[in-house]
Amino acid sequence: MAAVLEDTSTAARSELTGLERLGLRVSAMINSPLAQLGRRVLIHRLDTDSDQDWEAIMELLSETDGLDMTFCDDGSVILQWERAEADEVRDDRQDREEELEGEAPF
Repeated sequence: MAAVLEDTSTAARSELTGLERLGLRVSAMINSPLAQLGRRVLIHRLDTDSDQDWEAIMELLSETDGLDMTFCDDGSVILQWERAEADEVRDDRQDREEELEGEAPF
């Protein structure tokens, strides 16, 4: 019975398209802690990425406000962005909370 359930669950799950796989990979690169800290990431193209998928992702990225794209000779792309205002507000709040933690409660 368990074997039957496994077969139907895998059949119901559809495979990702090349564009979806590329989008997930680029998203993971951008959201990595190191990229977020430096607000910079190198996006590289794999042999399995089709021209159409790569161009679609590059077009989506180029339409994103506040994102600078530098195209390298080897086909990779460097993305850079500025710190968002919401991040600055959050950091200011954290700084104030840390200052208050050091003060005596009386």
